[in-house]
Amino acid sequence: MEITLLPESLSVSVALFLLASSVVTSMITASLGAGGGVLLLILMATWMPAAAIIPVHGMIQLGSNGGRAILTWKHIDWRTIAAFTPGVVAGAAAGAWLLVSLPAYLWQLTIAVFVLYLCWGPALPKSAFGPVGVFIAATVTSFVSLFVGATGPLVAAFIKQIHADRFRTVATFATAMVLQHAPKALVFGVAGFVFANWLPFILAMIACGFAGTWIGLHLLRSLNNRWFRIALNLVLTLLALRLMWQASLAAHWWA
Repeated sequence: MEITLLPESLSVSVALFLLASSVVTSMITASLGAGGGVLLLILMATWMPAAAIIPVHGMIQLGSNGGRAILTWKHIDWRTIAAFTPGVVAGAAAGAWLLVSLPAYLWQLTIAVFVLYLCWGPALPKSAFGPVGVFIAATVTSFVSLFVGATGPLVAAFIKQIHADRFRTVATFATAMVLQHAPKALVFGVAGFVFANWLPFILAMIACGFAGTWIGLHLLRSLNNRWFRIALNLVLTLLALRLMWQASLAAHWWA
């Protein structure tokens, strides 16, 4: 199979813009804890074919979060990851088996409401963040991720409830997202998506994302935990409000 540097649907100028965006969005996620992945998804959706957006974005996020996890591995909460992993497997398996096609606005609205609750609502009981709670969160978000590709804010909002330390939050979130994006290669590959056509572009985006992560982690050191939590809450709130706006537009179109 012939592999070209760029898929036919991408011009050189658009590819260069998206490569630069990968640096900036990875820097945002590494320094503020979330937001970069969704921003990159928005930018990719502007120029890329609809069928390629979620699988290609998933592979880019797999690599970007993998680099972030490697650079912060000393801070990863492995107990949370141990409970998160089987939930990812269960959610991805259910999504691949059901292949549901529910209206996107239902997922968007649900994610937005939960993110806002986790940021500003009453604290959940401690049992919600134990192994069972983490497993359920991983299962639900991994299932939804196959269809909307925008569950990062919900995972970030959940993990930030577990940890007060900013580096522990960023490291554990990155590792969780590596696990969540990994099944997409198998699921979309089986569904017929040809990743080989996009491979050079994906690898270049991952490399740029690694550079952005390195810059972002240096910025993270200049924040204390209190300001980090305030910044993360504000970023997640803006993302949730955007999802609600998207859901309202989609619901009107669906009706």
